[in-house]
Amino acid sequence: MQIHPIDFRYGTPEMKTVWSEENRFCCVVSAETALVSALASCGIIPEADANAVSSHAHEATLARAKEIEAEIGHDLMGMVKALSEVCGEAGRYVHFGATSSDILDTATGLQLKQALDILDAKLEGFLAVLLNRAEETKHLVCIARTHGQHALPMTYGLRFAVWAEEIARHRLRISEIRPRAAVGKLTGAVGTLASLGKDGLRVQAEMMRRLGLSDAGLTTQVIARDRYAEYIFLLANIASTLEKIAVVVRSLQRTEIGEVSEPFGKNQVGSSTMPHKRNPVKCEQVCGLARIIRGMVEPALLNNTLWDERDLTNSAAERITFPEASVLTDHCLKVMTAVISGLEIHEDAVKRNLDLLQGVNLAESVMLELTRRGMPRQDAHEIIRRASLQALDERRPLAEILSAVPAAAELLPAEEIAGFFTAESYLGLSVEQTESLIQRLRG
Repeated sequence: MQIHPIDFRYGTPEMKTVWSEENRFCCVVSAETALVSALASCGIIPEADANAVSSHAHEATLARAKEIEAEIGHDLMGMVKALSEVCGEAGRYVHFGATSSDILDTATGLQLKQALDILDAKLEGFLAVLLNRAEETKHLVCIARTHGQHALPMTYGLRFAVWAEEIARHRLRISEIRPRAAVGKLTGAVGTLASLGKDGLRVQAEMMRRLGLSDAGLTTQVIARDRYAEYIFLLANIASTLEKIAVVVRSLQRTEIGEVSEPFGKNQVGSSTMPHKRNPVKCEQVCGLARIIRGMVEPALLNNTLWDERDLTNSAAERITFPEASVLTDHCLKVMTAVISGLEIHEDAVKRNLDLLQGVNLAESVMLELTRRGMPRQDAHEIIRRASLQALDERRPLAEILSAVPAAAELLPAEEIAGFFTAESYLGLSVEQTESLIQRLRG
């Protein structure tokens, strides 16, 4: 019986696999096998026994481990015993010198490494889509909005480019967090390496080398959870970026704005009762899931506040926070990549909205020109402010209103003023900034 929507509705196979029971078991076996190999490499146990463990490790099964766990009530020891059973006499060295968290936290490090690789690849794909859309639309002039109100002209290309640069920062964050989060340990029951003594650091270094992980440095019985909290916060940060993009798409798809539309299948149904509906359901889904992902930040932070050298309050929470936050973030990345890739832009609506206020959205350009021609800036601001309000109230072009203001008309004659009310003349460096970012991020 399936209960959680991750089981049947959300997530990609690759990220679900990372956090599956089967992969967790494989990561534990990998950690135990690397430990035995490291012990042999450091001359602590016979090489033949290490080879035997490596040769037979694949025969250990999750099913057998769970059988043992049901009997003894300890998940890690269930896995240790299942691995030891298939290794014959060499099985006596499985888990030698380790405590449970040495293996479990190292297995988590392997899973985080896998998850970060998947997320980085998805971010790279999304970044490519955003850069493509930025290039396609770098000359498409539109109205920008602040506080939900018309502001100044910009381009769709710049909008996509701003999002692309944010996604690029998330890729940078992944590269920075990887050596802090994808780590393992072999420091023993309270972090003293007492079980292996003077050989402990050597064995740990060799074990982590074989696993492709960094060591966690000083620890208690467990790796400090600030590392994992940083990972969860990264996911929440990515989810918030995706939600921000989704909110803009939803806003621009409003009937009254109508500048863009989510991809919509030929046979897709928008409403069970209103056949005409074409709702931005994918973006709404991302916005909803982002709330869940961000909700994982607090438990991740609290998981670092353990008693003394450790307690077990983090364990149950991490069984939920790691898979849920990882799977849902990966899912949202996939959804938004498809949305932006297939986003329809309705250029007629873009043009209509750009011209909606008959020049009021270009008031800043006229104010600055009056200042350049000798009018005090604050005086120019007040004249343009009053004229803009009048233009909005009377539904007349701002240029027409200003022509009747003597102080403005004296400096900016009617035959010149029209040139300051074309959106294309007041784009600043929208196109240049977009092109520069595309070149920089495409390398």
